[in-house]
Order: sequence, then C-alpha cells, then structure tokens
Amino acid sequence: MDALTELLDGPRARGAFMLRSTLAPPWSLRIQDEAPLTLLSMVRDEAWLIPDRGDPQRVGPGDMVVFRGPDAYTVSDDPATAPQIVIHPGQRCTTPDGTSLSEAMDLGVRAWGNDPDGPAVMLVGTYQMRGAVTRRLLAALPPMAVVRGDTWRSPLVDVLQEEIGKDEPGQDVVLDRLLDLLLIATLRAWFSRPDAAAPGWYRAHGDPVVGPAMRLLHDDLAHPWTVADLAARVGVSRAALAQRFAKLIGEPPMAYLTGVRLAQAADLLRETEATLDAVARRVGYGNAFALSTAFKRVHGVSPQEYRAGAATA
Repeated sequence: MDALTELLDGPRARGAFMLRSTLAPPWSLRIQDEAPLTLLSMVRDEAWLIPDRGDPQRVGPGDMVVFRGPDAYTVSDDPATAPQIVIHPGQRCTTPDGTSLSEAMDLGVRAWGNDPDGPAVMLVGTYQMRGAVTRRLLAALPPMAVVRGDTWRSPLVDVLQEEIGKDEPGQDVVLDRLLDLLLIATLRAWFSRPDAAAPGWYRAHGDPVVGPAMRLLHDDLAHPWTVADLAARVGVSRAALAQRFAKLIGEPPMAYLTGVRLAQAADLLRETEATLDAVARRVGYGNAFALSTAFKRVHGVSPQEYRAGAATA
C-alpha cells in the first residue's frame, strides 16, 4: 500500500449532510458550521468562494471544491453581496440576526435554496463527524482546494445529482458512499496537479530512495523498524536515508512511522471491534499500554475514549 492509497482509504461518511442548493441572485451564504470537511460541486452558473483568510476565487460549472474546517468561509453570487444566510454547527440555518430559515429554504428532499428555478445550482456534501476523516488527511489539505472542471472529469457528479433527491430505503448509505468516492476522486485529481501544494510525503513518493522506504513502512507497520534496517532494505547508508527522508518529508523516518501507525490505530478503533492489544500489535506496538501512551500524547485522549467518542457520534 502506498501513502496516497492509505490516506484516501480514510474517509468514511456516516449520515453525511447532503443538499442540492438552488439559488437566485443576490445570494450569499456564511458557512460557519465547523465541519471537518465539505465538498462542493458547482453544477450550473458561477459562485464566489471567500475564505476568511486568503483571496476570493470564482468557480463555475464542473469545478470541485474541498473546504477543510473548522475555518469559516462565504459562498456568494458576488464578493460584494453581504451574507444573508448563516449556516451554524448541526447545519442550522438562520439569518445573520438569528431568525430561523430552515422552513423557508426547504425545497423538498435534500433540496434547499431561495428559488427552485434559480440559475445557480450546487451539490454540497459535508462530513459532520471529525472521526469520519483522518487527521492525516485534514493535515494534508489547505483550507480550500479547487479542482477546475477543465482539468478533470468524473461521472460521479452526475450519479450524485441523480441520487441526491431520491427518498428510498438505504438512500443515506448510497449517498455516503458516493460522497466518499467523489472526495477520493477529487483529492486524487488535486494532488496530481503540477502546481498543487502537495504534502512532502506525496512528492517523495517518486523518489528512488524515500519512495521505496515509505512503501516498506506502509506495507508492514507491525515490523520493528529502525532507520538502519530501513536503510539496508533500500540500499543506502543510515545517514543518507535519514537526511534525504527529512529533507523531502519534513520529519525523520521514525517520526513519520509513528504518525502513520497512530493514524492507522485510530481508523481501527473507529472501524473495528478489535481489542486494544490486537490494534497495538497490528500497528507495531508491543502492547496496549505502549499504544495508549503514544496515542494519548498525539490525540489528546486515550484509545478507549477515542473509540467511545466515535461510537457516540
């Protein structure tokens, strides 16, 4: 398994918030829902994306946008249009002064907006639970990533647009999986762009020394790796590997391995019922105590607390 495959294997939407938004100008949405990740597909007309920090960007039909929370941002028909609608945590919708708009903006099954025949149409999918997206994925993304429609094409947008208005048994699961697939396709396209600000581990994937070393780590997290062992496997000196790895990725090999192991442990705790000892062994820790110590240092909670929080969410 390569680093990108492992990273993109992380998203697991559960009851994701999804809407087809139809809007007529003037319109402006202030998004401050604190969601960890939101995917926006511009289907028709144009919109302006205005982050609190950074330059506004205009998007048009076919463009895909990934917003990384919890930073707030505004989506509008024009940068000069003042926010008329505020989206709060839990997808609560109000005017700027707090008046509820939930009923006024409801246009049907997963349909929302100020005009059912409005020219602007967007598909929006929001991962509402932080545990649904790994910390490593969030850390690899900028606050706003835009993939232009003329640089990629995916049939998933059309499928999502067809499915989003249906109200059939199991529809939430269908939409969750479609959102996961669309996010993965979008991120793969974004990471592959020549001008993308891809993380160091992605750029290092093609390096003749660091690339094979990373694949060895990802293929066998349970192995008791040392820098010397890893260097011998890729045919370079220990010093050469350590220097090259740190230069390309931004951290030493063992620090990188620790991050990968703990991210994998978090996924296993969230997705499986494996015992803590079993999780520890699978990701290279000798016992549950060793994993718990490292996990709490990085995540701020114990593995048991993390699992309980994910189950409650």
